[in-house]
Amino acid sequence: MRLRSAHLLGLEGLSADEINLYLDTAVTLKEILSRPIKKVPTLRHVTVLNLFYEPSTRTRISFELAEKRLSADSISFSKATSSMVKGETLLDTVWNIEAMKIDMIVIRHSSAGAPWFLAENCSSKVINAGDGSHEHPTQGLLDIFTLREKYGKIAGLRVVIVGDIKHSRVARSNIWGLKALGASVVVCGPSTLLPVEIEKMGVEVYTRIEEALEGADVVNVLRLQKERQSAGLLPSIREYSLRYCITKERLKYLNKDFTIMHPGRGRIE
Repeated sequence: MRLRSAHLLGLEGLSADEINLYLDTAVTLKEILSRPIKKVPTLRHVTVLNLFYEPSTRTRISFELAEKRLSADSISFSKATSSMVKGETLLDTVWNIEAMKIDMIVIRHSSAGAPWFLAENCSSKVINAGDGSHEHPTQGLLDIFTLREKYGKIAGLRVVIVGDIKHSRVARSNIWGLKALGASVVVCGPSTLLPVEIEKMGVEVYTRIEEALEGADVVNVLRLQKERQSAGLLPSIREYSLRYCITKERLKYLNKDFTIMHPGRGRIE
């Protein structure tokens, strides 16, 4: 099995075989983390540009660590100290850096479609590290990898994604990837935080969390993307938490061997 594209731009349209190839490759590389010396020569002589136009901690560090552990030469780009402050465009920036012979670009950008734009106009391989509210394929693959490690397979799982679906690129990547592998996907949140016509993605849609959680194997809790929201989408954070937080009382709706996934620290109260 080979990938149809040398780029990783999103999980939409990928086949189950392609997604499993990514996951199977991750299994072979996971063993590196248990070694005293966490480094292999897989990407020796490959130069990677980390092109982050949005603030990031976990995603940026994850890519930088992966590049170092695979022996790639990595360059990190800072928008604040680049020629972009003088009016240079995204494409001008990349073409100038490509002239220095890079091989791969990891891009995180606030504009949906930016990774596709680079893939069409540059010679480097492109990995999408999050574009606007569109997709975040590497995070989606990590979530799916985690579930496959626990359950052995994805097919047949009922996965509920709760929260700010409208602004979440992670939710979209999870939906496309999970459905390609045979999972049943449910989304739940306030109507103001659900994308228009999300049903066309082949998911069940609920605004009442108790109904969404009924018979679920996995609950993926999203953070509120307050930095991408306009005002007035929620009456208050307190009301949102009362209606959509995963509490001990609400765990009774889940299947016995359930999994709760969350992007940050928290606790069940």
